[in-house]
Amino acid sequence: MSQAGGPLKAVGVDFLRKENVCLHHTYDYDNCSLVARRGQLFSMKLSFNRVLNDNDNVILQLSTGDKPMESTGTLMRLNTRSKQSEKPMESAGSLVRLNTRSKQRNQSWHANICETNGKECLIAVTSPADAIIGKYVVKVDTGASIYSCNEHFYLLFNPWCEADSVFLPDDDERTEYVLNDTGYIYIGSTKSIRGRPWNFGQFEKDILDCCMYLLDKSQLKPNARKDPVIISRTMSALVNSQDDRGVLYASWSGKYTSGTSPLAWTGSVPILQQYYKTQKSVLFGQCWVFSGVLTTVMRCLGIPARSVTNFASAHDTEENLKVDVFLNEKGEKLNNLTKDSVWNFHVWNDVWMKRPDLPKGFDGWQAIDATPQEVSQGIYQCGPTPISAIKKGEVYLPYDSKFVFAEVNADKVYWVVKNEGGEEKYIKLREETKVIGKSISTKAVGKNVREDITDQYKYPEESPEERKAVETACCYLQSCNLGTLEDPSAQDSVKSDLKLGTEGDQALWPGQPIELNIVVRNDSLGTWTINFAASCQLESYTGNVEASLATVKQTIKTEGKPVIEIPLKIAADAYMKTLMVVEDELLVKINIIADVQETNEKFMEELYFNFEYPPLKVEMAESAKVNEDFTCAFIFKNTLSISLENCKLHVEGLGLFTMETFDQGDLAPGRIFKCKIVCAPRKTGLKKIVAKLTSNQIRGITTEKMICITK
Repeated sequence: MSQAGGPLKAVGVDFLRKENVCLHHTYDYDNCSLVARRGQLFSMKLSFNRVLNDNDNVILQLSTGDKPMESTGTLMRLNTRSKQSEKPMESAGSLVRLNTRSKQRNQSWHANICETNGKECLIAVTSPADAIIGKYVVKVDTGASIYSCNEHFYLLFNPWCEADSVFLPDDDERTEYVLNDTGYIYIGSTKSIRGRPWNFGQFEKDILDCCMYLLDKSQLKPNARKDPVIISRTMSALVNSQDDRGVLYASWSGKYTSGTSPLAWTGSVPILQQYYKTQKSVLFGQCWVFSGVLTTVMRCLGIPARSVTNFASAHDTEENLKVDVFLNEKGEKLNNLTKDSVWNFHVWNDVWMKRPDLPKGFDGWQAIDATPQEVSQGIYQCGPTPISAIKKGEVYLPYDSKFVFAEVNADKVYWVVKNEGGEEKYIKLREETKVIGKSISTKAVGKNVREDITDQYKYPEESPEERKAVETACCYLQSCNLGTLEDPSAQDSVKSDLKLGTEGDQALWPGQPIELNIVVRNDSLGTWTINFAASCQLESYTGNVEASLATVKQTIKTEGKPVIEIPLKIAADAYMKTLMVVEDELLVKINIIADVQETNEKFMEELYFNFEYPPLKVEMAESAKVNEDFTCAFIFKNTLSISLENCKLHVEGLGLFTMETFDQGDLAPGRIFKCKIVCAPRKTGLKKIVAKLTSNQIRGITTEKMICITK
């Protein structure tokens, strides 16, 4: 019997984006398509060529990937009359009630017609909490015809869904680790920690499509695209370009004229947008840039993520939990012998997820790292490894737990290399067991301050729990001598009690001489003859020596002198050339060696000093209205004694303007520059403007300012 009005044909699909994105916490994505989260109901409206009858068949066909097949879970044919879905609704507004807290645990897709109205019907669609992440195509099959929708929708991980393996129970943490598009990445050194503003920008134009492109580029099998463990590991590889022409090309060469200096970036957005547009690796990145971009990718896909900085971070190439540092007799570090390294800081990521692939107890934060340091399973990738496993020393667990454990727990051993009779002799100066893995930092939840999370990675130094963790780790590493405390009797045998350090004005300004007093303090009663050596070198944050500036070598006696001062003065000309040639931010490193002749005791100290810079200021109103222009001004006065050459100002404001670079040329001492940018806010809320100034003499002055955009 023929249907009234002829065969039923679908003529339109409305994804009801405005209603759905609010319920799915995807409102901020700058994307015209629906962005939904898995494990949670969303609605769509179908339009037909005639009134829908009760006995009409409507099959909703969803597919993802190049070759969708039902057997791989990439093709779903959903009978909207099957009654397997949620209870029928009276109106689309009922979606709010159903979506407020998604707890459903169904393991299959389903759809149900909830309401009909003439030639239209409302369909509720629910995906499983372990659905494939990606871009989905929709078709409507009525038996008489198949309608192909011109639009698609995206499906992401869902930290709001208890059945999703990335579920994060705390709402404030979800806001921070999934929805916050700005933050800080911490840099500097253990004694001088600075927060560098970073725009993650996971909701900006093309960022979601770039993440989808990376997923497709990975060629993961459909089942793997369900799994945050596999996806986070894959993205740690794809964010660097070493093996797969990924997003960022790593360089610590100090020469970046063929691209953008790592220090010039203020956020992830221009990097990912450029990569998506050109499909070529972006030049250049270092650890904080890799971490910032990986945080963006993870948050964009719906995986809770944070950038984490480890100060005094060990790079142990031999898996023996020891980092050897070699010095010559002047106290200068020898690059050619020092294969391991200790970075002043290293930035990686934590991502939040369950680990069903591991024994119980290892859910939660997992460390991943996109900076290409060591090969893992044949390519440059790292993690995810549970930070709870790192804390307990369970380094047999995947992935790359041995490497991460060493980054926060290795010992640092200093050696002096002496030439005796034409042969090199290696003399152990000092072994430090408490200097690696300090002040592990991330941005605090809901606050623009640093949170110290060291206790999440390791127990207090020399506590029984920490000793047990190290002993456990040593069972699986090329090391067997780290599980014991220092021998107290060895400490009692120390006769001379010397303290090494510096005094004086320790603020270093480019263009000014370095003037310090090295201090040898004798806190013992004895009189000692000391073979003293000190060196001053310029180093990068990775510990690479860029220039040797000065050395001091002399014999001193402590008789009647509880404190001995040795002046160290270095003219500005001695270091300015290196500062200008090397396009990295350098610091001053001082090594001090004291060899007591009477006791054969050896003391060693290393000290770091950062250069100070004049401030960069931002002037603008405290608030502005959406879709109404306002002006933001950037002001800088060169208070240094030297000219700043090739000044460039890099500015970015998410939701206000894209990253722009202003060429300011040369700036003589005492001169001021002021530039303005007109901002056109597109969205309401708190917005952040980040600005960074670079020149040949200074590598990065960063500032930020917030503005409230209202209706």
